[in-house]
Amino acid sequence: MIKVGITGNIGSGKSTIAKLFALLGIPVYDADSRAKSIMVEDEQLKRELITQFGQETYFADATLNRAHLSQQVFNNPAQLKILNSIVHPGVFRDFNFWLNQHKAAHTPYILKEAALLIESGSYKDLDYLILVQADEEIRLQRSMARDAASAEAILARMKNQMPQENKVPFAQFFIQNNNDLLIPQVLAIHRELCLLSGKKNFSYVL
Repeated sequence: MIKVGITGNIGSGKSTIAKLFALLGIPVYDADSRAKSIMVEDEQLKRELITQFGQETYFADATLNRAHLSQQVFNNPAQLKILNSIVHPGVFRDFNFWLNQHKAAHTPYILKEAALLIESGSYKDLDYLILVQADEEIRLQRSMARDAASAEAILARMKNQMPQENKVPFAQFFIQNNNDLLIPQVLAIHRELCLLSGKKNFSYVL
């Protein structure tokens, strides 16, 4: 079974595209969503976060104090790097557990969706990488609408990400999402990945 990553910068639409692959019957691991869950489920990770960011990282009911954590890492690259160094190993453990559950599945490949696949080095454990691309202005407008956030806030988040063009050499497949037609692009990549996996009798269900 082939392991494929799908990534893209904020506002690129990678989550929407991952859902299209899911409609084709491909299992999708949403690393960003799982990271939020394991930050309250993984006891080892919780202890490390408390050690680094203080007891106030969690409320009395054991839920994550996201406001406190965001305040610690906002505009502080060193603290953000520390946070990622704690969370990424937890996601890696969780992904491996998920992957073992899907090894017996009759699927040509699986998808791991994450914003920081390249930055975290996780792409090295995958066979192929799909990069979702869109112009900065389009990504800005999408992110503002989705998060009900100001342009300044979104631009600050963009500055914390690896530039989109720097990610190109790491990817083998590309999806353009400047209001382009997505389904033909997804189907073309799906077909090629099925062939690479040796599965010739694949079907389209979109």
